[in-house]
Amino acid sequence: MTLKQQRSDPKTDAKASHLIDERIQSLGGWRAEALTEVRRLIHEADPDIEEECKWVKPSNPMGVPVWSHAGIVCTGEVYKQTVKLTFARGASLPDPQGLFNASLDGNTRRAIDIREGEVLDAEAFKVLIQAAVAENLRISAAKPPGRAKK
Repeated sequence: MTLKQQRSDPKTDAKASHLIDERIQSLGGWRAEALTEVRRLIHEADPDIEEECKWVKPSNPMGVPVWSHAGIVCTGEVYKQTVKLTFARGASLPDPQGLFNASLDGNTRRAIDIREGEVLDAEAFKVLIQAAVAENLRISAAKPPGRAKK
């Protein structure tokens, strides 16, 4: 099965994108602006990125926005003081511009916390997204063929 064939259903993608739209609208203010800008940059960095909403539960009915390509690239969680972008394999990514500023002690993940008034370095962020996609593709290519998920 090729990567394109493994992609999620366009109906599911549309539903997830709609939920992310709703989430952004419900936020308002600087957090909505930050998440909108991050989302735009992610799609510029990788036009083949997939949007998903994961971890839907009663206390978070819209779930967490997730951007994936051959695995999770990053999540976009929103808190009162920050918009947190957590990169699933951030610890293995080069970060010459020092964008990662949270979750620095972990062995796998790294995060970028954006606070009100802060501006993300757009070009460095897009390079980071592309590096995360490349790492996912490298790892998925290295995995031996196994049983398909049901």
